[in-house]
Amino acid sequence: MKKLSFLLAVMVLACTSVFAQITKDETVAEWTRAKAYTKAYLDAMPADGYTFKATPEVRTFAGQMLHLADANYFLIATATGKVPPLAKDVSLEKTVAQTKEATTKAVLDSYDFAIASIQTMTDAQFKEEASMGKMKSTRGLLLAKAFEHQTHHRGQTTIYLRLKGATPPQEMLF
Repeated sequence: MKKLSFLLAVMVLACTSVFAQITKDETVAEWTRAKAYTKAYLDAMPADGYTFKATPEVRTFAGQMLHLADANYFLIATATGKVPPLAKDVSLEKTVAQTKEATTKAVLDSYDFAIASIQTMTDAQFKEEASMGKMKSTRGLLLAKAFEHQTHHRGQTTIYLRLKGATPPQEMLF
């Protein structure tokens, strides 16, 4: 068990180190790809599936996607220092109609904010320290965490699509 824990720790550090070395242009390209991939998920869900919950305890499909968008704004603003177009107390998950059209627009707008904000950064700024609450990190690592978060929630919606009889999009790694 100790060997497995050690191996996992080494892998996490190695992956974090590699991701921290990604350039601004590569980061913009990854967020652009992630936007297209997320749009494919949004397009794949039938309009009547946006209020669907896989179980009563979880978010709706739209809720998952709007949560993803809320976090894109918060995490990208924290990492880049850019002011998001939403007031601090506004939650898309709580204010946007859970329709296909409204959810798609809100989510894609959050990616546009992410991409535009990252484009204003220099590669040197990726190494600068930034804070998120009590946590201190480099801006690059915060961007990596933001990317991981949107990937996580997009991935969760795969089961929603399958339960509604829709086919999830093919993986878009490149």
